Amino acid sequence: MRSTTMTTDAQLAGPTPPRTRMTAFLARVERVGNRLPHPFWLFWVLFVLLAVASAVLSAAGVSVADPATGDAVTVRNALSADSIRELVSGTQESYLAFGPVGTVLITMLGLAVADRSGLLEAVVRRSLARVRPGWVVFAVCIVGAMSKILEYSAYVVVIPLAAIAFRQVGRSPMLGMIVAFLSINAAGDANPFIAPGDVIFADIATQAARIVDPSAVVRPTDNTYFTTVSALVLAGVLTLVTERVLARREHELVPDPGATGPSVAPRLDISEAVEKRALRATGLVAVAFLGSLVLAMVPAGSPLRGEDGGILESTLFSGIAVFISLFFFCVGATFAQLTGQLRGSADLPLFMADGLRSVAPLLVLFFAISQFLALFSWTGISTVVAVNGADVLERLDAPIFVVLMMLIGGIALLNLLITSGSALWALLASVIIPMTQLIGANPATVMAVYRIADSCTNSITPMSSTFILTVGYLQTYRKSAGIGTLVSYTLPAALAMLVAWTALFALWYAVGLPLGPGAPVR
Repeated sequence: MRSTTMTTDAQLAGPTPPRTRMTAFLARVERVGNRLPHPFWLFWVLFVLLAVASAVLSAAGVSVADPATGDAVTVRNALSADSIRELVSGTQESYLAFGPVGTVLITMLGLAVADRSGLLEAVVRRSLARVRPGWVVFAVCIVGAMSKILEYSAYVVVIPLAAIAFRQVGRSPMLGMIVAFLSINAAGDANPFIAPGDVIFADIATQAARIVDPSAVVRPTDNTYFTTVSALVLAGVLTLVTERVLARREHELVPDPGATGPSVAPRLDISEAVEKRALRATGLVAVAFLGSLVLAMVPAGSPLRGEDGGILESTLFSGIAVFISLFFFCVGATFAQLTGQLRGSADLPLFMADGLRSVAPLLVLFFAISQFLALFSWTGISTVVAVNGADVLERLDAPIFVVLMMLIGGIALLNLLITSGSALWALLASVIIPMTQLIGANPATVMAVYRIADSCTNSITPMSSTFILTVGYLQTYRKSAGIGTLVSYTLPAALAMLVAWTALFALWYAVGLPLGPGAPVR
């Protein structure tokens, strides 16, 4: 696909919209956010500050009682000679033991095969083809939310296809782009499928929960009931806001004369009949794979079950990244074979290698995060913060639900500046999960709350790379489109989705429904 994010000053020229309080606020957010270092350097700055704090607190003799054992935990000085030797020697172990590293590598090996084969693009494209005019908004919302499993590629695939779908039914292709962006960005974490991001979130949550409870486990499936219902609710809310609010200004989203829009990800050079046959066969392979897993779980002594025959605490759920990777490998290899893309078995490792290159920036970021979290735990400051934070919450005497609502508001605002979901979660989870555990909150519940707060405000901050990407897409239709153009449409939708998703959580919490298999909400 040709790049659509590079524009000139001339392309950005156009009538200046009136300055409002909201645009002024967002401009300040952009200025402040631009002063923040890249997340990689942000974690190293925090690492240095944490090391200095450990020296100060250690000299002051700060200690607390370990909530898990009752033993005294004294802050350790990270700047002493012996500590530096120990920390440097453990650098490699800290990185390799950081759960998300292995998760990303394993998952991407299989997902890359499905992506490079063209299977994922074909599924998304056909999902939006020939949609009835009255259902086009809802269809884009659902496809956008489900496509988050493609990670960053979802924006490259779905946004141009949504523009085509809207144009085919006589509506503004620019509005189609905006709806697709909102559905991926704001509703993407409400996804019934287990995506690589879900496994990463669970790994980070598990490490944070073990600060208080060494046996704690947060599974990638712990929010699936909640996110499955949320996907339908948010798709409905976004559809309603689009038709009742955004559509009133649809007449303003008129493309420039002669504008052709972005190029769509190129289709495979195969006939329609071949692609249909390949998709049908691939669907059968997908059903067979999932059916085999179900059958393999039936025997009480199955190796996919736990040692005691359990299902939730089992090989299947603890090694979910392996099974996700195998699933995508099987369906991707099948599609590639039937569409004539495989010249031999040697092509499959090339697909995998290509996929791993795409996550290299994430692996670099994980190195900084892993060292910060390792130091946070090693110094004992994580336990001190958790215990003292829990004491503050107990003195406030606020119900757990109120604390969770406060977290949604605070995280939503912080997300305007730090838009990397995994980086922000790694930063916050090590504090808020242990702290809320000590007042009785389930780590899976805190993870669900984070999903709500993290997702919706991503759509209104220019600090998000996908936000800027979408502005670039809009400019392929109208050169004068800019940050203000996109914010003016995403703001009402993002706020409506934040309110609706929070209300759904409140109802879920009040009724006491489980968030996922074996994951009580309270």
